Amino acid sequence: MSGRPRFDHWPHAAVPLRDAMTDSPGESVMSRRDILRLMALGGLGTALIGPRLFAQPATPLATRARSVIQIWMWGGPSHLDTFDPKPEAGPDYCGPLVKPIPTNVDDIHIGELLPLLAQQADKYSIIRGMTHGNNGHETAAYMAQTGWMPGGALVHPGLGAVVSLKKGYDAGYRGLIPPYVVLTRLQGRFAEAGFLGQRYSPFATGGNPAAKRFAVEGIVSKDLTPERQQSRRALLSRLDTFRTAMTGVQDVAIMAKAEAEAWDLILGSAGKVFDLEQEKPELRDRYGNNPFGQSCLAARRLVESGVPYVTINYEGWDSHKQHFNVMKSKLPQFDKGLATLLEDLDDRGLLSNTLVWCQGEFGRTPKVDWDAPWNGGRSHFGKVFSAVVAGGGFEGGQVVGASNKTGEDVKERPVYPWDLLASIYTLLGIDPNGRIPHPQGYEVPILPPAEEKLTRGGLLKEIM
Repeated sequence: MSGRPRFDHWPHAAVPLRDAMTDSPGESVMSRRDILRLMALGGLGTALIGPRLFAQPATPLATRARSVIQIWMWGGPSHLDTFDPKPEAGPDYCGPLVKPIPTNVDDIHIGELLPLLAQQADKYSIIRGMTHGNNGHETAAYMAQTGWMPGGALVHPGLGAVVSLKKGYDAGYRGLIPPYVVLTRLQGRFAEAGFLGQRYSPFATGGNPAAKRFAVEGIVSKDLTPERQQSRRALLSRLDTFRTAMTGVQDVAIMAKAEAEAWDLILGSAGKVFDLEQEKPELRDRYGNNPFGQSCLAARRLVESGVPYVTINYEGWDSHKQHFNVMKSKLPQFDKGLATLLEDLDDRGLLSNTLVWCQGEFGRTPKVDWDAPWNGGRSHFGKVFSAVVAGGGFEGGQVVGASNKTGEDVKERPVYPWDLLASIYTLLGIDPNGRIPHPQGYEVPILPPAEEKLTRGGLLKEIM
């Protein structure tokens, strides 16, 4: 990457569109100097419309996805223990997990600790050829969620922030709940909104969805009942004689409107989306009475209410030590939460327009490290890993790509982060070849353009 010019240093990408197209404001033609400059940089046509790196299918796809639920397996799950088991590789690779189980789709087997997901395989597809080769948490997370290589001049926004822009505020979103919600805390790996800025950052709920009361930061207090909050609001209203005296003043009216919306979020119907006690106890039990399971339930309620992007930051997958002990705890919770989420979305008619995307920043080393102090650990592995996608226009019951017999190399159909993100953008009705505004007045490609010279596998047309 070092020594190679970044796209934001190229005049046809970095200057404001008006200045690239005219010699002075108001002119409608390009100067001879601009034409020669753009031709030298790769052709006038390319500068004007851009290369269609992620070519659309012959028959354009209709927008299928209204919302996204991203399950981020923070730390990186092992593909061999989940969706790409390799029992024939022997105990040095699969450890004690030697009995993959068949799913409800012929010829697809997954890890033995995922029996509930095995019965939902017709609803999701597995991408077994995910790859980027990066083994650092921060840099791999940035690649996986933005589609850009790390180390450039700009911090690019992740998928959630772009959706918040394109499907949220730009699309006239009027919900009181922000269009990009994280359950429950931010990763801190990179700034999710990138150069788009604070307006497009996610709202992190904090709290514990599995607690008796889900105390969402800034909305639900764990110490105050709704009745007491209502009483406080009434008292404040009686004491606020200034507002009464200033009735009709525009600035005061704007402030009053903002305050009323804030109270509605706390005490009205909008904030009730976080009240999981409104759900039947048996459904909550099916999701699992743990933070992940209840986060899945909260995510379903959020997309049901119209929130376009929800991320569940599911921690605990960075299993360097005693990996299999960790998996015996984590995988049953993951299995129960995700399987119930898919079934619940489908039962409610929401799966067709809700795209579920599940992966971590990378996988884990296929070969187990049995020596002390790791005692059966797996380390970071960006060379091969798996992702799961469902709904929102992705077909279920399919497998894309394959790793080799030990899971250490991509055997066929590599899929890079920018390929997967382009596919998701396409199903959302967002042009992956499009651009987004930079605060300094120019436009930036959503995903890396041709000049980045990245290896690409293309859209996931097999399952779209």
